Amino acid sequence: MHIESRGEGTPLVLIHGFGVDHRILLPLDPVIAGGGWRRVYLDLPGMGRSPIGEIASSEGVAAAVAGAVREAVGDEPFAVLGNSYGGMLARRVAHDFGAQVLGLATLAGVFVAAHGARTAPPRTVLHEEPAIFAGIDPQVAEGYRNFAVWQSAAGLENFIETVQPGLDAMDQKALERIAEHYSFDVEPEDAASAPFTRPSLFIAGRHDEVTGYQDAWQRLDHYPRGSFLVLDAAGHNIIGEQFELVSAAVGEWLGRMRRHAAGGAES
Repeated sequence: MHIESRGEGTPLVLIHGFGVDHRILLPLDPVIAGGGWRRVYLDLPGMGRSPIGEIASSEGVAAAVAGAVREAVGDEPFAVLGNSYGGMLARRVAHDFGAQVLGLATLAGVFVAAHGARTAPPRTVLHEEPAIFAGIDPQVAEGYRNFAVWQSAAGLENFIETVQPGLDAMDQKALERIAEHYSFDVEPEDAASAPFTRPSLFIAGRHDEVTGYQDAWQRLDHYPRGSFLVLDAAGHNIIGEQFELVSAAVGEWLGRMRRHAAGGAES
């Protein structure tokens, strides 16, 4: 699995969503870099620069991610952040690695794997800005329109720089194979013998028609150190549409982890 490591310090593993690659999370890199964190970006199997191999399910992806984490961090304490499908995998990592994990964050994370079982709002577009599409490849423009709740020049630029490259690089047949076995055998929280008590953060878009936000709230009691945030004017493209608020929340979560670790509290 392709791993891109940046900086020095305590490892923070970052896991992207389905059909894109690690570049979708790079806008957060300057936010994280100043806090003494070594950013460990993964390209999931069949996406970015990681070949699919024999993997044919989310269980297989989770096993590959666990192997990549062991390769990248060894026995060091680390934190994990996941976006969309990467949020589902980050929850799995947090529970499988137990006390080694300093904290967990998900951004527009998947909490219910089966699309038909999710509680999500209908597709909504709060703001359209036709002028920004002048001179843009029609396929790219359509991809952004289908992704955006609040259209803007900055949002389109973010999409072109951090989302479209992953869409272009993905192995479509490989992803179709994984999609047929998208659910875990058991959800991480259901498999756990106790709540996850390290500092956590769960950010959702109020208008996210892909994963919604209410399903995350069903796990509220499992994360007693969790901040649960739902942001207006944001859909599934939560980093591109509410970057300032997402950045502030991620920064606060990083600080909470540092304070928790410095306090020596056992969880």
